[in-house]
Amino acid sequence: MEIKILGGGCANCRALEAMAKEAVAGLGIAATVEEVTDYAAIAAYGVMRTPALVIDGTVFLSGRVPQKDEVRRIIEGLGR
Repeated sequence: MEIKILGGGCANCRALEAMAKEAVAGLGIAATVEEVTDYAAIAAYGVMRTPALVIDGTVFLSGRVPQKDEVRRIIEGLGR
């Protein structure tokens, strides 16, 4: 599983990245978590507001910081 956090490196982006890493570790799922700060790359996903959560090329969240359990549920549902 490939997880990307799209954003400019702000506190909200770092918070989402930490949540994703925590969820992956807690679920024992093999995944990479990568931060993407290049605005052209972010725009290529059609994201207009950050932070955004992209898993295996699909945008699941954009423009808000979700609760930890929401991130965990998304990742858990895809990791099966």
